[in-house]
Amino acid sequence: MDLPILIGSILAASPPILFAVLGETITEKAGVINLSLDGSLLLTAMVGFVVALHMDSVIAGFLAGMVVGSLIAFILAFVSMTLYQPQVATGFVLTLLCRDLAYVFGKAYAHIPGPQVSHAAIPGFSDLPLIGPILFDQNPLVYLSLMAVILVWFFFFKTQPGLLLQGLGERPAAAYVRGVDVTAMRYLYTLIGGAIVGLGGASFSLMVKPGWARPYGIEGTGWIALAIVIFGGWHPIRAAVGALLFNALQTAANLLQSVMPDVPTQLFSTLPFPVMILTLLLVTIGNADWTKRVLNRLPEGMRRFLIRTLKALQTSPPASLGTIFKKE
Repeated sequence: MDLPILIGSILAASPPILFAVLGETITEKAGVINLSLDGSLLLTAMVGFVVALHMDSVIAGFLAGMVVGSLIAFILAFVSMTLYQPQVATGFVLTLLCRDLAYVFGKAYAHIPGPQVSHAAIPGFSDLPLIGPILFDQNPLVYLSLMAVILVWFFFFKTQPGLLLQGLGERPAAAYVRGVDVTAMRYLYTLIGGAIVGLGGASFSLMVKPGWARPYGIEGTGWIALAIVIFGGWHPIRAAVGALLFNALQTAANLLQSVMPDVPTQLFSTLPFPVMILTLLLVTIGNADWTKRVLNRLPEGMRRFLIRTLKALQTSPPASLGTIFKKE
């Protein structure tokens, strides 16, 4: 397979996890942890496909996925920010509930063909050497997902509302003193993040793997998206790179499976997951005390190189991530 075609195939499969990562990054920047990601992706994939099938419109399917994603996020926000229950436990219960709902209500639609997003190469650009097949010979969801990465980055770091959003996750008390309704704003960004996650779920069943079945190929993607948000340091561009890296690992696993047919297929299908766990370990290992003790025993040159490398990978979450804010 030619390299441009290979990279293009990685991008073509990227919208579900890219949207999930972006949605969770927005939510966590506001200080809320949404662990319902995996179940949300499954349920919105099912709902998006069913609505698109009945209405014969992929746009209706995407809108339905976004509405359901927002509804799930609203339940999380209400339970955690109004009833003051733990976000982690609430999100975990929601992901199990959404998964079961997706398979129960989607059973009647298993293996039924339905509408899907059509290919939309950009005339004049898709024929360009190298970058043409990669960037301009895709479908609209790929273009939208790449644009969303840039837009979220611009919003975070180049606009006043984006800076305010970061304040919600870092120092909500300071934002409240300055007149910001912290709870209302956290509700808003949690719903926005949920809608983007819902768009990712619908994009899987309407584009990457059209249709619905059990088991479905998106299981586990939500947990990986949560890990990628940490790997990306809650930065949209770095998180997007992590999402594309995961897709590249999945593509590499498929290629290895065709090259080595005697190796059990389960080995290749699970390969991307331990690699992502190892990557996540490298991101967080620099904060451990034992790491510093080990580094101090190494030769000077090696120690400096490893310290610089670990610092480049090191990330830290928003200071108030997962905490419950009360005005009193």
